[in-house]
Amino acid sequence: MRVIGIDLGFVTTGFSIVEKREGKIFLLDSGLLSMSSSQSVSYRIGCFYDFFDQKLIEGQIQVISLETPFLGKNVQSFLKLGYLRGLLYLLANKHNLDILEFSPREVKLSITGFGGAEKDQIARVLMRLFPGLQMPKKLDLTDAMAVSLCGLWNSSFKK
Repeated sequence: MRVIGIDLGFVTTGFSIVEKREGKIFLLDSGLLSMSSSQSVSYRIGCFYDFFDQKLIEGQIQVISLETPFLGKNVQSFLKLGYLRGLLYLLANKHNLDILEFSPREVKLSITGFGGAEKDQIARVLMRLFPGLQMPKKLDLTDAMAVSLCGLWNSSFKK
């Protein structure tokens, strides 16, 4: 089972691909898609689509895992993240993939055992799960890893 976890952002999006094989979990790929805020919205949407279309194909992904959005103080940011979510649903349909969504609390609970965990706590747990992993400069990366693991563990129950 291969799952891509995506931590959406209109400037920086984290992603992580994990696989469960023979009872073990492997981190296959992870990184950041960074786009300049000076670029037009339509250009960034195109870059996002092309990048994840390629990741889904190359990574032989079976499930997309996302965090459910929450409305913070900035309605415009929430709206723009909706564009990206829509693209992921379009890509899931194009590639015949399932999308699993989890609340931030569910992701934190599955990784740390505490639904109110801070981002650095999640990162430290992930560094224990994947020896050799270094604390990233941007926690969008470990957020994506947490979302991918949550998706992997929950999709394993369904298969």
